[in-house]
Order: sequence, then structure tokens, then C-alpha cells
Amino acid sequence: MENSCSSCSSASTCSGSCPSVQEKTEAQKASNIKNVIAVMSGKGGVGKSSVTGMLAVSLMKQGNKVGILDADITGPSIPKIFGVTDKASANEIGILPAVSSKGIKIISLNLLVPNEDDPVVWRGPVISQLVKQFWTDVVWGDLDYLLIDLPPGTGDVPISMFQSIPVDGVVIVSSPQQLANMVVRKAIKMANMYEAQFYGLIENMAYVECPDCNKRIEIFGKPSGETQAEYNEIPFLGELPIDPKLAELSDNGEIEEYYSEKFDHITAQLIKREKSQA
Repeated sequence: MENSCSSCSSASTCSGSCPSVQEKTEAQKASNIKNVIAVMSGKGGVGKSSVTGMLAVSLMKQGNKVGILDADITGPSIPKIFGVTDKASANEIGILPAVSSKGIKIISLNLLVPNEDDPVVWRGPVISQLVKQFWTDVVWGDLDYLLIDLPPGTGDVPISMFQSIPVDGVVIVSSPQQLANMVVRKAIKMANMYEAQFYGLIENMAYVECPDCNKRIEIFGKPSGETQAEYNEIPFLGELPIDPKLAELSDNGEIEEYYSEKFDHITAQLIKREKSQA
């Protein structure tokens, strides 16, 4: 295959592993992924993995075939919230992802280690290589959407993802705290360096609803997601509350049982953005 790096917009930062110039592995030949969405925040603690999980569930309930690539290698939580305990397996073609009770395909380091609480004491380049292998060596089969749950920060893993995986769009997750907004802007600027398309920004933990009086309590400050999205010139997908029910179901590995009309609305907005940019 002819190398076309000289015409690539990321040539100055590329490691030479651009997906457009690499020969496909057998696992990739056996996979047909229509849309790859990176879920990132830059900031830890904003509920990015929960948003990834809810997005996957909402897309699945609309009849889509969905997979999740858990790229948060040192802090993987996707298998836990989906109640997936079976380890990933392999055949002569590649690694076979685990499958949730509702049919969502999942690959995560926690599906490869003996115990879910075993620490991963690896340096950045090793972690980045594993994320690449989750793309090149996993037999995903037919998927309408593959969601990539990214770790906090703008280091090795996001860089490797943008350089190695053909991401169709990015979903940014933020929270009302000004500190979170500052760090999230770093992630947005990083994605802009790779000329990423933004499907939009989700403001998580915007408020909590009192169970007695239904009063909206903004415990992390006044929500500013729409303002932040406008400032960064990306679409605003909507805001999500803190929901104890979601926390309970996630702890029990039953996130697929969670229903949120607000999140279905956000998913509809995301699909609309995705189709308009296709």
C-alpha cells in the first residue's frame, strides 16, 4: 500500500502508524465498524465511563450493534458496570471481545488479567501499544458504533488513538466545576490538533434532584455546559443529573437496566450530528 503521509494533516506529529497506510490485520478484515466515537474529557472524575456505558446502552436499544473499547488501561471500569466477568478469548484470527447480557461487545484489560483489582504498572508506550492492539487484533465483527472510553489527560493513549484509529467523531464530557472546564478545554484543543470532528459536549453531574421535593440542587455549581460548548465552537448535546439509581445499577453490573429519557434525547442529538457530518 502506498504511503501517503506527506498529504496527512497530522504529518508533523505522526508516528508513522496512520491507519490509512497500514496493511489490515486478519482481525480487521473480519471486522466491519461503521462509526468510531471517542469519549474523552481530559479530566478525571466527571463520569466519562458512565456516559460511555449509557451511550452504548442507548444506541443498542435503538437497534444498533455496539462495542466498547476500554482504553482506560490503568483504571478500567467498563466490565464492572456491565457485569462482564468472562475473560476475553482468542482464535486463529485474533482476540474475541466479551459480550454483555444485552449483546454489547467489550474489550478491556480487566478481561485479560487474572483478577479485576490487579494493578497495571506499565509505562506509557506499553499502554499505548495495547490500545493499538485493541483496534488491530480484536475481532469486532459487524458494528454500527464502536465507543472508545479514553483515560483522563492528553498523553500517550489519546495521542496513539488519534494517530492509529480512524475516529469519526469525539464526544466531550464535562461537569459544572470551573476546574473541570479548564482541563476539558485542554482535551478539546488536543482533539483540534488532529482535526477531529466533534459530535458534541455532554455536561454530566449538572444537578441532583431532591427525592422528597423534586427540587433541583446544583451541588457542583451552576451548569455552564452550553456556554462552554459555544465558547469552544462545538455542539451542546445536553446535561445529565447525578442519579443514585445509576450508581446502584453500575455497582451491581446492571447499567443495561438503566433508563433515562434525558440520555435518549442526548443520543438522538448525537446521531443527528453524526449523520450530518457523514
